[in-house]
Amino acid sequence: MTQHRYLFLLITTQLIISQGNNFKIPDSLRNKNYEYLDDKIYFYKGDSTKAAIYMYTYLYKAKKEQNYTEIVNGYQNILHESPEKQRLIYADSMILEAQKSGMNTLLGSAYLSKGIVYYSRKELHEALDNYIEANKYISKTSDQYLKYKVKYNIAIIKSYLGYYDEAIALLTECVDHFKNEGARPYLNSLHALGLAYNKIGNYGKCTQTNLLGLSESERLGNKDMVPYFIHSEAVNQFFKEDYNDAIKNLKSVSDQIKKNEDFASESISCFYIGKSYWKLKKYENAVSYFLKVDQIYKSHGYIRPDLREAYELLIKYYKTKNNLDLQLYCIDQLLLADNYLNETYKYLVSKLHKEYDTNELIFEKEQIQEQFIKKKKQVYAFTGLAVSLLLLSLFLTFNHFRNRRLYKKNFDQLMLQLNTGKAPKDKFRSSGDNLADINPETVSYIIKQLEKFENEKKFLQKDLTISKLAVMFNSNQTYVSRIIRHYSGKAFKDYINDLKIEHIIALLHNNKKIRKYNNVALAEEAGFGSKQLFAQLFKAKTGMPTAYFIEQLKTESL
Repeated sequence: MTQHRYLFLLITTQLIISQGNNFKIPDSLRNKNYEYLDDKIYFYKGDSTKAAIYMYTYLYKAKKEQNYTEIVNGYQNILHESPEKQRLIYADSMILEAQKSGMNTLLGSAYLSKGIVYYSRKELHEALDNYIEANKYISKTSDQYLKYKVKYNIAIIKSYLGYYDEAIALLTECVDHFKNEGARPYLNSLHALGLAYNKIGNYGKCTQTNLLGLSESERLGNKDMVPYFIHSEAVNQFFKEDYNDAIKNLKSVSDQIKKNEDFASESISCFYIGKSYWKLKKYENAVSYFLKVDQIYKSHGYIRPDLREAYELLIKYYKTKNNLDLQLYCIDQLLLADNYLNETYKYLVSKLHKEYDTNELIFEKEQIQEQFIKKKKQVYAFTGLAVSLLLLSLFLTFNHFRNRRLYKKNFDQLMLQLNTGKAPKDKFRSSGDNLADINPETVSYIIKQLEKFENEKKFLQKDLTISKLAVMFNSNQTYVSRIIRHYSGKAFKDYINDLKIEHIIALLHNNKKIRKYNNVALAEEAGFGSKQLFAQLFKAKTGMPTAYFIEQLKTESL
């Protein structure tokens, strides 16, 4: 463990101990938001001593606000910068806070983080257990990012077990999804995809994927995965029998991989450097690297099916040297490795098939059933809509013919009035109502003015009001309004509108040219400011639309 991580552990431990009452957010950070603190944490990424105060301020702020989403994020920030041995502590804290929240997204994210910690330690049983637990919660959400993170990690397990085609299918989905979501998950998916292509013997596709990974790392400005794409291609070069380049490239990234404390990739490097030397018949060099594979197995418990060959080649080598002790040692180590691999393989296969693949099939089945139900609902809805449209069509057809009959009846009555002159001519004949409070001479004068007003078609003026009419008659609007209502039985507005409509009816009846007018032109002719108002009043007055009236006039004139 590096010195700065020891110091980080010391600082965070002291902060956690003092969390209750002693820790205080520095004044300079008191009013800073999560985004600011997160930016600072990212800026000091890799320098835990400088990042610590921002990380703990973030966590303390979130806890004070009881913001569970940010509490989980806070623990995750600390987890990423903490020493490997402490990461499970923070992963468990994430799960505890997520459980308090009851939020599926947080629970899924927390279990996924714990699984990733276990995988980094190559404790595959525990990693898979947590991936599956994470999937239970994430599958209930719409969070696509987390769903694809689970797919990625399950693909890694499938690749380890030798289900390369299934892994490639999942990783291809992940590459497509993450391409526009985030640099690191996208590059990780590309790297894992290249490794899977190598395992099925598609070395050309592996090279193509590794080169894409290097160019995308450059484009995205993320160099973290560059050593791993070089590492992947170097292993690929071994299978293409380019042993010298394989050795050179694996050695070129060995320091960076050690710095990352990635003992798994270091073991793989040692194995394929040793294999390359073995193919070049440089056996002493090969053995020194195979022994490093053994050292990593002893110190970290890491082995995988292809790496076990290191022991077989060591046994073969020590047999040529007649070294029985080392032969026996290597045989014992190989037996231990095989036992571990067998147990791990059985557990992972059983767990993967029973609790992930089967659940995914059940989930897919439920999705298909939902689609069937949705389609049935759509069919019912479509049938209902079709029936409704048919009924509506029948109703509209019935209504159309019923209206046509009604319009014809109203037309005939109107034509009878127009042709026989049965419409009342003298509108201003007293109904016998009492206007005793108005001078009879005034009443007589206003009636004469109204008759003149009608004969001269002054009602065709736009925006005519009772006040304007009163001024026109040299009277007051109260008298004019009362006398109009008394002798016509209508309010001023209805009186004027009726005159306008009657004028248009007469024009249409007597003038064939007017019948070519549309409603806009007819409304203008009558002095209406709106064609809608004209059409509404015409239908109310005649019991038919203007189009029908004109149509019947044209028919009768043939």
